[in-house]
Amino acid sequence: MDAEDFRQVRDAVRALVRGYAVPLEERIEDEDRIPDELRDRIADMGLFGYALPEEHGGLGVTMAEDVELAFEFGYTTPAFRSLFGTNNGIAGQVIARFGSEQQKKAYLPGLASGELIGSFALTEAEAGSDPAGLRTTARRDGDDWVLNGVKRYITNAPIADLFVVFARSDPEARGGRGVSSFVVDARTPGVVVGPRDRKMGQAGAWTAEVVLDDVRLPADAMVGEEGRGYAKALTVLSRGRLHIAALCVGMAQRVLDESVAYAATAKQGGAPIGRFQLVQALIADTHAELLAARAMVREVAARYDTGEDTSIGPSSAKLFCTEMVGRAVDRAVQVHGGLGYLRTTPVERFYRDARLYRLYEGTSEVQRVIVGGGLLREAGMPRG
Repeated sequence: MDAEDFRQVRDAVRALVRGYAVPLEERIEDEDRIPDELRDRIADMGLFGYALPEEHGGLGVTMAEDVELAFEFGYTTPAFRSLFGTNNGIAGQVIARFGSEQQKKAYLPGLASGELIGSFALTEAEAGSDPAGLRTTARRDGDDWVLNGVKRYITNAPIADLFVVFARSDPEARGGRGVSSFVVDARTPGVVVGPRDRKMGQAGAWTAEVVLDDVRLPADAMVGEEGRGYAKALTVLSRGRLHIAALCVGMAQRVLDESVAYAATAKQGGAPIGRFQLVQALIADTHAELLAARAMVREVAARYDTGEDTSIGPSSAKLFCTEMVGRAVDRAVQVHGGLGYLRTTPVERFYRDARLYRLYEGTSEVQRVIVGGGLLREAGMPRG
């Protein structure tokens, strides 16, 4: 789409987020679910497929456009974006990038319209950021594959229509080698979704354990080449990490706005607390880091689109922005004082919501390893 068309899309998203989603935040928190009317508005706007190819019903945004939308998504509860994020991100992108034409035609239109909810099933108890611990197996049985294993913390699992599952198809291989990816219909016999996880924050964004008990799949359920599944996961995770960085920018903007509005009106000793220089300093520090983070995300997104940097930059952006928003929400609670510790205050909710960003799709520690190791290998250091 051209720049004007995209601007209209972004403005419509901003209006939906600020005019409709934000007023529903307390309800989402209390009910731990996205209201049906909000889901319908999300689908009507085409957000279930904004990052999927246009030929399959999506909007086909670039990475630079993706992060601009994520700045808007991040302004409200993370559950808003989580509902459609996996369709556009790590589940949908595996099919869009590596699936057969038959798989693309079978699944992408439904994902783009919101008729289908996709889920990305990689993480296990002993395999989070490191694939070496992957225990889920894919065993050949005639022309079929039989999957066994347990996946953990799987986003949207309770409402998923399909899972993109990663399993070890070569038991002799080590690390990320010998891992294949499969599209698994949630109704397939042997797929069992556990109860919803009880989490610190991000109410309304459901995760659960997924058990695969002798799940039989036809050969054409495999996505791409046998044994190359983990490489696919890394490719889509890199895009996802940059998207998360942009979400953190949106959340930081929201808590900054909440802090400024509160400090300008709340009074101590008959004067607004914003008159106090130490309160001003808390606000100023968040503003400075927010500007840096937004500029960083835009720069990394541009380099991602050109292919110049699709790994180190996204990891650096996720590292910086997730750590930045943690500091921003902490300052926001401090500005609000005792009120900031009450469940009825948005900054208290964002304080809990933000903590997950430093953990999923690769912890901050893993991002440091990716960035440091990648730069050293570019300098000629041999692999260990």
